[in-house]
Amino acid sequence: FVYALTRVGDQRLVGDGLVPGLYCGDTNCYDVLGVTRDSEKSEISKSYRRLAIKYHPDRYKGADAEEKFREIATAYETLKNEDERSDYDYMLDHPEEYYYHYYQFYRRRMAPQVDVRIVIGAVIAIISIVQYVSWYQSYHSAISYALQQARYRTQAKTVAKETGVFPDDRELRKSGLTKDEIKAEEEQVLRRVIEQNINIMGGYRKPHLWDVLALQLLLCPYYGVHYLAWYVQWVWKFNFNKCPYGDEEKAYLTRKRVGLTNNQWQLLEETKRRDLIKKELWINDNWVVYKKQQEEETREKLAQNTRHKQYRRYMKNHGPSRMTFHED
Repeated sequence: FVYALTRVGDQRLVGDGLVPGLYCGDTNCYDVLGVTRDSEKSEISKSYRRLAIKYHPDRYKGADAEEKFREIATAYETLKNEDERSDYDYMLDHPEEYYYHYYQFYRRRMAPQVDVRIVIGAVIAIISIVQYVSWYQSYHSAISYALQQARYRTQAKTVAKETGVFPDDRELRKSGLTKDEIKAEEEQVLRRVIEQNINIMGGYRKPHLWDVLALQLLLCPYYGVHYLAWYVQWVWKFNFNKCPYGDEEKAYLTRKRVGLTNNQWQLLEETKRRDLIKKELWINDNWVVYKKQQEEETREKLAQNTRHKQYRRYMKNHGPSRMTFHED
């Protein structure tokens, strides 16, 4: 395209405002199809079909059959599109603006045929569907795993009997169900009880439509405004007015300091969360002391770990600091 533009200055305009290398080249597209600039789109289509049949290489046996057919097709491609036809008419009326004509010509040919917004929307929709299906499968695999564990089955069975939803074997047998059908009915009841009572966090939690990418992007403005309002309120309340932190604020500051997400924080035991909040880790001095304690505990655990001892012994005897001499 850049090369074409650099050569435009060397090109000479052909009669009737035609520019070589653009559209039908030295020939007027209207003359090729035998129509005028005032012709309707239906007339252009009708003329193209007639000429295409007449000069098709399978029927027209002239030496210029392929070139003639290609010329007719090019003329029709130029005139059938209203925007491209408008550009072509403008070129005929203003031939001196050849740089603009080259730009318009190549811009339309290099532009994507499908609206980019449609492509982006389709990609987001596909990702959202894959997300939800994947989460749904993970959640049900977690429920199936819990259903296979004896302690969860026992608890679910107890809850089902207490609430009166567990099926009675005698009544099911009277209704004519087989043992397999009775077992399947019991499994469905236990699954429902587990789904209603179990608390699954993390990657296996129950999926929600609000979590998929498409809805998250739609809700971005709302989340942005909500966060901005929350941040302004926080600065005004605690930075300017020096109000004491409440329980929620202390939990938030502690969670941020230790680098945990809200789901990870909720997975911690209640006693562990309270212990961390009491340490007031949002104060830098307390955080430094806590971090040193954690490093010391980690070092002690590694020192007592058999595998780590073997690794240190190996690194001491065969590590990169050891110099060896190998004879070839």
